[in-house]
Amino acid sequence: MRKEIRSRRINRIGSYAISSSMSMRDHRQQPCITCTTFNILAPIYKRLTINNDKSQNSRESDYRAYWLVRNQKILDSLLRERSSIICLQEFWVGNEELVSMYEKRLGDAGYINFKLARTNNRGDGLLIAVRKECFRVICHRELLFNDCGDRVAQLLHVELAGPYSPSRNNDTRQEILIVNTHLLFPHNSSLALVRLNQVYKILQYVESYQKENKLSPMPIMLCGDWNGSKRGHVYKFLRSIGFVSSYDTAHQYTDADAHKWVSHQNHRGNICGVDFIWLLNPNRYRKLLKSSWSEAVFGMFKYLVRRASLDRRKGLCLAKGR
Repeated sequence: MRKEIRSRRINRIGSYAISSSMSMRDHRQQPCITCTTFNILAPIYKRLTINNDKSQNSRESDYRAYWLVRNQKILDSLLRERSSIICLQEFWVGNEELVSMYEKRLGDAGYINFKLARTNNRGDGLLIAVRKECFRVICHRELLFNDCGDRVAQLLHVELAGPYSPSRNNDTRQEILIVNTHLLFPHNSSLALVRLNQVYKILQYVESYQKENKLSPMPIMLCGDWNGSKRGHVYKFLRSIGFVSSYDTAHQYTDADAHKWVSHQNHRGNICGVDFIWLLNPNRYRKLLKSSWSEAVFGMFKYLVRRASLDRRKGLCLAKGR
């Protein structure tokens, strides 16, 4: 079957990006399935500088007019994109007005949505929405990591519906597992294992869900803010078991093209690429999860030991230089 790849679009609102996955269309012009992942920066974290005085930093959450206008613009962009799947991170679940605004506008536009707060009343969380005309929702599950950072993940099991479903022509049913998450920010190298373990927990949960429900192999889509680049251990781990980045596929990038993918500017002012839509076709699963996990952890420790050795040598050189 010939497929036409339409590269994903990137829209900017402030320093954050909407990242829409590639869509594929065959020669019969079947409808596209598209996906958008977007860290919308919760107002409780967005810093504002008052009267150009950097010493008077406050949060956007203290100024209703600011966060209201910004989130209305975000919704405008999301609805203009009209993606089949929307995955949001840093969604301000602690504010009823904002939650109601998203639920109403997305609902009016034909979306079913699910939200999940981070543990320990952090105030923000996740939202995943799918268009009713595209999918029938089979199940929504919540995954609480219960580790440092109070991170969470959503698992949505859907079946293609309406004109998007192959069952119009035969008896086959196309189902997809969609995950939305926001991993821990790597404040230091000691958190690398925590982030890797969060991904492993997600994959374990997906695997157990499939076994529990006696599901046949199906496509898996991992969306979100991974807080790690193409040079990181999480990226390498997912690649090792067969996942591919939709952005890489759409632009024909290789693992060596890490510098070409930029999604936003983080809170440290660094330009980075950390927002991904990962895809796994059921026939591309390369190796057992446990063996791949062991290799990933071993590789990470080798890297940390090597870096510590280099840092120690640099320190000795500097000391001798004095």
